[in-house]
Amino acid sequence: MRSESETSSPEATGYEPISEAERQQFAKEGWLLIRNALSEDMRRRVELAVDRVYEEEARANRLRPDKSIHVMGFMDRDPVFPELLDYPTTFPYIWGLLGWNIYTHHNHIDVNPPISDPGKPFWNWHQDGYRQNSDIDMTPRPMLMVKICYVLSDLSETGRGSTKIIPGSHLNNTLEGRPEHPDDPIIEPPGAIEIQANPGDAFIFDRRMWHSRSVNLSNITRKMVFIGYTYRWIRPLDETTYNPQEEWFQRLSPVRQQLLGAGPDNANFWGVRQDGWIDQEIPLRAALASRGLLNPKIPYLR
Repeated sequence: MRSESETSSPEATGYEPISEAERQQFAKEGWLLIRNALSEDMRRRVELAVDRVYEEEARANRLRPDKSIHVMGFMDRDPVFPELLDYPTTFPYIWGLLGWNIYTHHNHIDVNPPISDPGKPFWNWHQDGYRQNSDIDMTPRPMLMVKICYVLSDLSETGRGSTKIIPGSHLNNTLEGRPEHPDDPIIEPPGAIEIQANPGDAFIFDRRMWHSRSVNLSNITRKMVFIGYTYRWIRPLDETTYNPQEEWFQRLSPVRQQLLGAGPDNANFWGVRQDGWIDQEIPLRAALASRGLLNPKIPYLR
């Protein structure tokens, strides 16, 4: 069964707390589907920006052999992209599940045109986090990151290259079924589903969720924007770093600047001032505090 969450009202500000039911559902299943997350106008703006990025990559001869792209660190490539960082209908799930001492460390645009030949079946099931899944020895390992995906094309049917997930698998450090030899048959893990979403929907998932890409055998080009959020004391994964002195960056709100990695010093990234006390001026913390949204019962929202 797919997990679904209704969007906030059109007047959403991005600071409406998620419900306890949504929090429990995410904790149990590791993901939420947010219907109609983007307005049609916003979805179209983002799609046009993604199309421009695709054309730029094509002109630079950076397309993959199957004509797809996987472009990381793209926030400075169009003014619409930073608007997604704290988009009103989705941002409550970010701070509501991670807290206020966060930023975005890993982002990618994926465009996958249709292919006629799927080729040999492949095993691509994985958890995000790389060495986080090796260097931390506990069961289950901590979440540390959530990723949100904005769906720009019609993925309401299977076979269109949608993301595959195994709900509830975020609590398992291992996944059985990986072939031991190249010629072994590929067997789909039990419980796997292909996320079916409409243009403008979004889904958010725990980085520990076992997931995989699927093959696009339709006549529709798969277009998706992924934004990963983690704690500010974790190093960035993308090579791109944004210069806070550049004009486009200076025009962003303080919260968006924080979410793109800005901070006055290293202590600030750990959530404290130089004297060790909590830094009350960290933009997202201050925004939550001014709205009475800090919660002493939830450690990451204290």
